[in-house]
Amino acid sequence: MQGYDTCKCEEQKDRDLQHERFHKSFRFEHTDQKRLAIIVPFRDRFDELLQFAPHIAAFLDKQGIPFHLFVVNQNDRFRFNRASLINVGFLQVRDSYDYFAMHDVDLLPLNDNLRYEFPAHGPLHISGPEFHPKYHYAAFIGGILLLRMEHFEQLNGMSNRYWGWGLEDDEFYVRIREAGLEVTRPKNITTGTNNTFLHVHDRVHRRRDTTKCFNQREITRKRDRETGLSTVQYSIHSRRELTIDGVPVTVLNVDLYCDKQKTPWCECESKTDNANAKVPKKKLP
Repeated sequence: MQGYDTCKCEEQKDRDLQHERFHKSFRFEHTDQKRLAIIVPFRDRFDELLQFAPHIAAFLDKQGIPFHLFVVNQNDRFRFNRASLINVGFLQVRDSYDYFAMHDVDLLPLNDNLRYEFPAHGPLHISGPEFHPKYHYAAFIGGILLLRMEHFEQLNGMSNRYWGWGLEDDEFYVRIREAGLEVTRPKNITTGTNNTFLHVHDRVHRRRDTTKCFNQREITRKRDRETGLSTVQYSIHSRRELTIDGVPVTVLNVDLYCDKQKTPWCECESKTDNANAKVPKKKLP
């Protein structure tokens, strides 16, 4: 009878919570609600992911939005390519979801009026410049951006030329503008830059790769009319299903391909070539 007295009720509650989260994640197969895929471009941010997954799950559960988290992890040894990882994530989820969010892992929404609703009329930028903790220029569309699947295909996704940090979202803004789509942002937000989001990026511990080598600075300041969703080259190294605090997460370990004839800056051989140059984010011509 001793076994009954030593029942680990807290562990049972944790298991029940995990089963409930799994059920909520997949129950949208039987609903008419629009299905949201959260695509997180990722590398070496496990601490942030442990905080992000339960936070965004609780945030979206409040809104009753059917969603699933996809972490697209760059497995190769080239420089980080956020845009290409988003392209890959989109290709993996486009047939099963109605819309998706490209979502930075270090940006956590705090204001419940930030609605991750279906962007019926065009791209919905959740982290607008008037509320983002760091970036405040009018053309900023980074951080958290929601799009319908057909709109992302219409734009041919994002440019694959951006190895290293910065400017890929500015180039994407030009694509949106040229396509005649309008970016909208949440309304009735009364919080400000200090309390609309929690930005968990540590600039010292997580140094950004701002190196510019070869002719990278010149090329990445121009609108890319050659690369995008239709040209991204990659392979799926592995796929893992896991849970973080009961939240189901699909991890796609991705190997990107780099054509060094066209983008030799996917590897900067000379570490002293404009190393750590500070390049301000601004609107592309």
